[in-house]
Amino acid sequence: MAVTESVAEDAREEARAVHEGILRRQSARESAARTYARALPIVPVRARGLTIEGADGRRYLDCLSGAGTLALGHNHPVVLEAIRRVLDSGAPLSVLDLATPVKDAFITELFRTLPPGLADRARVQFCGPAGTDAVEAAFKLVRAATGRTGMLAFTGAYHGMTAAALAASGGAGDVRVARLPYPRDYRCPFGVGGPRGAELSARYTESLLDDPKSGVPLPAGMIVEPVQGEGGVIPAPDDWLLRMRRITADRSVPLIADEIQTGVGRTGAFWGVDHSGVTPDVMVLSKAIGGSLPLAVVVYRDDLDVWRPGAHAGTFRGNQLAMAAGTATLAYVRENGLAERAAALGSRILTRLRALRDEFPCVGDVRGRGLMIGLELVDPEGERTGPGEGLVLGEPGEPDALVKGADAVRSPRPADPELAAAVQRECLHRGLIVELGGRHAGVVRLLPPLTISDEQAAAVLDRLSDAVAAAARHSRDHGQGRRRGDGPAPRTG
Repeated sequence: MAVTESVAEDAREEARAVHEGILRRQSARESAARTYARALPIVPVRARGLTIEGADGRRYLDCLSGAGTLALGHNHPVVLEAIRRVLDSGAPLSVLDLATPVKDAFITELFRTLPPGLADRARVQFCGPAGTDAVEAAFKLVRAATGRTGMLAFTGAYHGMTAAALAASGGAGDVRVARLPYPRDYRCPFGVGGPRGAELSARYTESLLDDPKSGVPLPAGMIVEPVQGEGGVIPAPDDWLLRMRRITADRSVPLIADEIQTGVGRTGAFWGVDHSGVTPDVMVLSKAIGGSLPLAVVVYRDDLDVWRPGAHAGTFRGNQLAMAAGTATLAYVRENGLAERAAALGSRILTRLRALRDEFPCVGDVRGRGLMIGLELVDPEGERTGPGEGLVLGEPGEPDALVKGADAVRSPRPADPELAAAVQRECLHRGLIVELGGRHAGVVRLLPPLTISDEQAAAVLDRLSDAVAAAARHSRDHGQGRRRGDGPAPRTG
């Protein structure tokens, strides 16, 4: 028995040495731009479904899922089989934009899932393999189609890291895109939240577009996320999204839905816009549509198809393995009702997490849609901030003056990014991988695969609950200094 234990301990020591050596070499050789590797010092060597095994032998429950890329989790059998079929067939793996049976099958399956009103008149543009490439292509398309140049985007948005996509994201420094207020309940820019806050956001948008002295000419397009992901897991109200559709349609402004993270069942519907019944003019898609491999497309109305040959391209737009994996993923999600499953399970998870909000003052808000879930961590002793302190706006039909009242909006406490980072560390210590997001990196995000079981979901919630309790206790006992975040978290997802 002693010999066996000694051998096992030697094996563990060797595994730890391999793990630490790889991390050390990464730190010495890779760019300072790396992000996830800083907060998640793990070395994945095997993975299946929700589970990752590290080089040190530890196992983790992965609720990052490649920033939402892995709709079916790691190495799902239908995805692996689809890839093997292409590899074994002798088919070319990269074909630029030539037609192939693999591409034809992908487009057919993709069009089968599109919102009503778009599928029967859609065109698809294959571009570079990342979501930000699709955003760039969409902007070029609507500018060419309308002859206009400006774009509308929303505060808190994240659309990618290339030039035009970054200019439309919340962290842009050189502003070339007009910003509109995205409706938020917890930190409403108007201090009211709910339907009234969404109404004011819509009214502001109409005023900006119709006021000849607003300084914002009629734009080439408006881009919106049905749920802001990196912005802090903030679902757009359905009525508000319908209002954005009417506002843009009435003014001949193409509406671009950024479904890069919200698509393929993630929010409890196949596409995030399906909740509201909105049919956008353009959809930008990536992440899960490639079945874990790089793939991005723009889908748009046929009357916008003004491209000249070669007007937009990308060397790797013909990735056959990604198309095969994507077809398998899209079909599996559709045929097995995984969007509906995400809606039901996500609702139960939110209910459980809202109990944490009631138990721990540092959990300021719990929100999400489907299996796109966030907990906002706050400083429970921080001074309440925001324009809603003790004030409400008049009801629709009443003057929009600020008035005091018994139903005054509760202003939130300051975000606590240090506590959120501590929760992430405590999660990792317990074998749970989560992401951070939000304006001040104060939101703990859950993006589990759609295939997560009830038992696995319970394990995730147990570990997350323990992590929140441990981080809150440590923060309270050690009197850690608080700080308000001074900017959004750097993202790569």
